[in-house]
Amino acid sequence: MKNVFLALLITVFGLTGQAASPDGWVNLFNGKNLTGWKQLNGKAKYEVINGEIVGTTVADTPNSFLTTEKNYGDFVLELELKVDEGMNSGIQFRSESKPDYDNGRVHGYQCEVDPSSRAWSGGIYDEARRGWLYPGSLNPAGGLAFKHNDWNKYRIECIGNSIRTWLNDVPAAWLIDDMTPVGFICLQVHAIGKDEQPGKQIRWRNIRIKTDHIIPAPAADIFVVNLLPNNISPEEKRQGWKLLFDGKTTNGWRSATSDKFPDYGWKVSDGALEVLSAHADSSKHGGDIQTIEKFKAFDLQFEFCLTEGANSGVKYGLGKNDPSIGLEYQILDDDKHADSDKGAVGNRKMASLYDLIPSEKEKRFVNPVGQWNRGRIVVYPDNRVEHWLNGIKLISYKRGDNIYRALVARSKYAGFKDFGMADETPILLQDHMDNVKFRSIKIKTLE
Repeated sequence: MKNVFLALLITVFGLTGQAASPDGWVNLFNGKNLTGWKQLNGKAKYEVINGEIVGTTVADTPNSFLTTEKNYGDFVLELELKVDEGMNSGIQFRSESKPDYDNGRVHGYQCEVDPSSRAWSGGIYDEARRGWLYPGSLNPAGGLAFKHNDWNKYRIECIGNSIRTWLNDVPAAWLIDDMTPVGFICLQVHAIGKDEQPGKQIRWRNIRIKTDHIIPAPAADIFVVNLLPNNISPEEKRQGWKLLFDGKTTNGWRSATSDKFPDYGWKVSDGALEVLSAHADSSKHGGDIQTIEKFKAFDLQFEFCLTEGANSGVKYGLGKNDPSIGLEYQILDDDKHADSDKGAVGNRKMASLYDLIPSEKEKRFVNPVGQWNRGRIVVYPDNRVEHWLNGIKLISYKRGDNIYRALVARSKYAGFKDFGMADETPILLQDHMDNVKFRSIKIKTLE
């Protein structure tokens, strides 16, 4: 009987000795001390004041993390926080610290706390690993829900591969990913620059978690970032997305110059549609491929992986007379390919509208050669067009307006009548005789 009673106590009481409420919520903070938490990495100051955990910046120390002693897999986490202006922070979850990974540096998913004018609060960052997975640019309404100089309610829901965040009850991010299914939760105090004054603070309160009998929140109509290769999540399917490449076959694709898929120059391997290098033997050049289906207004996503010095592209707005001439989302090793210095003002670099509009991108948002990058092309019914790279919008223009016509007139396409203005187009993957891989090619038609 004594053992049964002890087991009951263990079940009812959570990590910090707090009793679970009837609806299954357990407090992670007892309001008195930091029992159940430990500090990792930096030396920022954590203390309990007036029933709140207060984190204070300290000079000359890396990012600091107040970390739960327990790991969590599937859960719903809620907390409130209040942060000084100009201070960046975040909530780590499903995170880890291992001796064999960067000397124990905390790494994993982070829900952003960003009171700056950028307003990416609620976005998802991969600390000390892959960088931004769901930047706030994908759903500006989420970050704009942040209240300055006031308390903000954060909610994080992790169920299997689905990771969702809310800020003050406004949906902020939706990520599908399977890199880390279990890990601890952290309250971050971000490192400060050497010229910044220490002493800024962030406060947390009402920290609670639910791990049993979790019911997913109703679907929210926000952009979904799905990092599972060649996968359509139930929410993406509901929004109208479909795969153009199934990860196994060339079904739905053909040569740009014939009705069948090339016999050489392309292959499917390890879930990728791969164009092979043909520089050593030009007879193995398979040529461009394109979708059998044509599209009008659409939202297109694709992942690509470059080899050193490689060149390729994704084309749309293809003309009827020449199947290879159209608008091109440039795919290029900017550092090693000579084409990056040609054209005008960088309009042949990665993610540019080739030979027309340059992409202005920060290096930290470009994954290096050998890693996957996420491209996106949006063609709206009113002819507005956007180029995105890894969740950041780099180019916006309108087909057919005066600026567009002026750009074409000064480009290599000046002699092509109605260049890029096709009402309906296949999607083309370019064979520039360099080894490049594509996967997770998916599209949604726009009305």
